[in-house]
Amino acid sequence: MSASRLVLLLCSFAAFAHAELALDVPAIEVKPKPEDEEVETTFTFRNKGDKPVKILGLESACSCLSAELDKAEYQPGETGTGRASFKVSTFVGRHEKHIMVSTDDPKQAEWQVDFILDVPAVVDIKPKQLQWFIGDEPTQKSCLVQFTGDEPTKIIKITPTRENVEFDWKEVKEGREYLITVKPKSTQDVTMGALKIETSSSIAKYRYQLAFFSISRKPEPQPASAAVTKP
Repeated sequence: MSASRLVLLLCSFAAFAHAELALDVPAIEVKPKPEDEEVETTFTFRNKGDKPVKILGLESACSCLSAELDKAEYQPGETGTGRASFKVSTFVGRHEKHIMVSTDDPKQAEWQVDFILDVPAVVDIKPKQLQWFIGDEPTQKSCLVQFTGDEPTKIIKITPTRENVEFDWKEVKEGREYLITVKPKSTQDVTMGALKIETSSSIAKYRYQLAFFSISRKPEPQPASAAVTKP
């Protein structure tokens, strides 16, 4: 084989060679306990490409998430390990987060690693907001507070942020369900407020909850669209 032919083949191979970092799953699922303030997880990935790949940097899309990889370079077919740490804080429910990994491969200059953070809620308030409109009859409305954690929980105290409402609550199921009723004294003025609910939960972030209420102006009716007459 001539030297020029060999050079041509090497150039062709270089043109098609590429790295490909990839997880074995679409996203890494993390399921903290309700009381967790911070949680760590490890994950594996592989260089599915046919050339080595160097890691140039990592950047998180959220200050709540930090991550690191076990090496700075991965050979073709090599498996790597990463570690991620989440500050769960006040997160409740399902949240999607990701990190961006910068590499030296122009075909995969950035590799996105997706995480799904699923934090179980131990308090559920339905509906979260009670609403009236200006001029409405000041009727009584209610919301249901449910404690779904392992331990029974009680409502200790409720404090309104506005004096324009009367409220009460009663236990429906011991340590599990409470019905809160709210009635505005008047619906003549725009009002936005909340009920600060103090509970007996041993988990700090669930000790205080909020249920909202508002009196707002009725939305303007939309004008009817003009009828289109056919010629």
